Amino acid sequence: MPMSRRLMILGLPVLLSACLSGGSSDLPDLPFTQLDGSQHRTSTFKGKVTVLNFWATSCTTCVKEMPQIVATHQRFQAQGLETLAVAMSYDPPAYVMQFAQTRQLPFRVAIDHDGSLAKAFGDVQLTPTTLVIDREGKVVKRYVGEPDFDAMHKLLGQLLSRPAA
Repeated sequence: MPMSRRLMILGLPVLLSACLSGGSSDLPDLPFTQLDGSQHRTSTFKGKVTVLNFWATSCTTCVKEMPQIVATHQRFQAQGLETLAVAMSYDPPAYVMQFAQTRQLPFRVAIDHDGSLAKAFGDVQLTPTTLVIDREGKVVKRYVGEPDFDAMHKLLGQLLSRPAA
């Protein structure tokens, strides 16, 4: 096997690990519309620890994990956690609305109509993708697929216990 190919194969796990672990991305300032029609900007999450969940009603893992996203929100909400569930652009709005209403989702829900939110947060294409964002607006953890909720809860506890800057 050529040396360049071996280096590429050996380096791929390191590259993937760096991409999936989060990093120091700044929180973009983008508009979004919640299901209730209210207009907001992602920059309003700056200064708050935020869970940002990209999902779709057609994604079985997304549907399966949603009760745990709800439980996470309820567990940490009093400590200041913000949660935003963003339905992917291909998800029919009526399905998203019905899902959110029948499950009484207790956090903000938006539809990424034009895909700009998914693009801005690392070109999210796979669902579920869940980001943990610190008070400084940095993505500190990116979960592709169902998160390890125990590890996420530990991380959220650490981030929320730090004083706001």
